[in-house]
Amino acid sequence: MAHAQDIRIGRSAYSVWLRHSVETIRDSLAKRRVYRQTLSELQSLSGRDLADIGLNRSMIHQVAHAAAYGE
Repeated sequence: MAHAQDIRIGRSAYSVWLRHSVETIRDSLAKRRVYRQTLSELQSLSGRDLADIGLNRSMIHQVAHAAAYGE
């Protein structure tokens, strides 16, 4: 007599957690990249250029944070 068995591998809690963790890390790295690029570009501007766009040096970190994290 033959016996057949259907084995299906479902998503375990670990694999769901792992996938979510990887997505969270990728999202965090992408946001950090935007922050650092924005910060770098704004810091490279002269005081006059910053004034032309309505910023001063003390606002650079705040603007870069808002650009990356939307806050």
